[in-house]
Amino acid sequence: MPLDPTGLDLPSKPGVYLFRRADERVTYVGKATDLRSRVRSYFAPNPDRRMVPRLVEDSDRVDFIVTKSPSDALILERQLIREHRPRYNSMLKDDKSYPFIALTDHEHPRIIYTRHPPEGSLRWGPFADPGAAKRVIQLLRRQFGIRDCPELLLQGCLAMHIGLCHGPCIDATGYDERIAAAIGVLDGDAGVLIESLQKDMDAASHAQKYEEAATTRDLIGSVQRTVSQQVVHSRFYQDCDAIGFASRGDTGMVVVLNAKDGVVQGQLEYPLIHRGDIADSVACVLAEHYSSTKPPRTVLVPAPIGESVGAWLTERRGSAVEVRVPQRGELAQLRGMADQNAEVQVERHQKKRSGSLEQAAADDAAKLLGLDSLDHIVCFDMAQLQGDERVGASVVLRNGRPAKKEYRTYRVKSDAPDDLRMMSEVVERWLKHQDGWPDLMLLDGGETHLSAILGMLNGHGLAGRFPVAALAKREETLHMDGREQQILSKRGRVLVHARDEAHRFVNRYHRRRRGRGAIGDPMEEIDGLGAKKIQALLRHFGGRRGIEHASVRE
Repeated sequence: MPLDPTGLDLPSKPGVYLFRRADERVTYVGKATDLRSRVRSYFAPNPDRRMVPRLVEDSDRVDFIVTKSPSDALILERQLIREHRPRYNSMLKDDKSYPFIALTDHEHPRIIYTRHPPEGSLRWGPFADPGAAKRVIQLLRRQFGIRDCPELLLQGCLAMHIGLCHGPCIDATGYDERIAAAIGVLDGDAGVLIESLQKDMDAASHAQKYEEAATTRDLIGSVQRTVSQQVVHSRFYQDCDAIGFASRGDTGMVVVLNAKDGVVQGQLEYPLIHRGDIADSVACVLAEHYSSTKPPRTVLVPAPIGESVGAWLTERRGSAVEVRVPQRGELAQLRGMADQNAEVQVERHQKKRSGSLEQAAADDAAKLLGLDSLDHIVCFDMAQLQGDERVGASVVLRNGRPAKKEYRTYRVKSDAPDDLRMMSEVVERWLKHQDGWPDLMLLDGGETHLSAILGMLNGHGLAGRFPVAALAKREETLHMDGREQQILSKRGRVLVHARDEAHRFVNRYHRRRRGRGAIGDPMEEIDGLGAKKIQALLRHFGGRRGIEHASVRE
């Protein structure tokens, strides 16, 4: 069954999204600066790629993982494509990969920039900004004297003689300490180095050496970008799960973020009733999750959960499982990423619960009226003040919730002095732009409004195409053709909500029109000229004066 875009609820955050089939197979992986906008674009009338309609037809749901930044999303997208090899990611299935910084496993290691780290080497990355990675390597070589030569040279090299290399090929004393310091920087402990660079930048600035200061400033930025980009890929989490937690009232959400071989692989979400103790909620989910899944070597949790859980995980795995609450470093960043995703998921879950209540209200009202569905309601209301600024509006409810992008406002163009003929004009104009009919057309009014609109619909050959009802404010009395009037109870609250929303919306538009009434535009009174056409004319003639002096032919 093709995807239904109305059921999608994604956050406006950076991350990656995965189209999946019902059998869990991933059909497409993409990245986004704004997940909600990007995924919605796949359901636009004119997609920007030919494969999009086939992808949507071939997928059953969309999953997502929120990341810290768009660059993290770029890296994670690449890793998930390599992991799942989705059918519709064919354009990305090449051998090019993002670069790493690596320390070789030689007795006296060298630091290198590579897309394919040597086996056994320590590695950091991949990096979305190759230039920043190269600048950091140059800085570390200069700062710590780490060798650059592919082979040890018994007589030393030029870099050693000019002070850019410590020269371990001649004397290795202290070289291990230099390597350890460089590893610390790449692992994220770059505070001392950045502070030193900032002092150099300030000194150059005070000496009016502005180009040198700017170069140092850019170098600081490169270090910061490089050492911060270790959340979605790290040598520290070879086999671990990060547990994220968030709650809203008694609604809790636990996210299990899985990382293996240094790469974030995916996540699972567990909604639950939260009783106030994070440890209890997390322990409950761990027992459920790992009852059917082999635990990893390390489980990162948001709060201490007790030794018994750790012992059970060790028994399930068959070897030691470390359960820890990381406080700093990359493991803490990974667990923070799990919390961030839990926050997003608990908000989605609450929206779905709220939506299900609104859908239930729509279903309840449909039963009350004897209709198959009330998933699509359109409601009309009118407003005027002593015959001036006569306006109308239509609002739409879908699945019991306002669909505000479908709201419309109307200026009454005829000289109709009463609500009935005004509403008939507005509904008639609305009809011209519809390619489908609502489950119910609701009018703010009584029996006379209902009769007027039914007569107009009959004149257009639309009688019986869709149900029409009028809801009077007095005692919330509902009128429908061929039925006795009824006073709505709580079961009809979705209809009252639609009527009240139409009333609010048309009155807001009416107040705005009245505020502009003193400086009304005579062009607006010309039949056939709407706001867009007026703006086009103003642009073409260079303003109102140009229009006034234009010939009839022009």
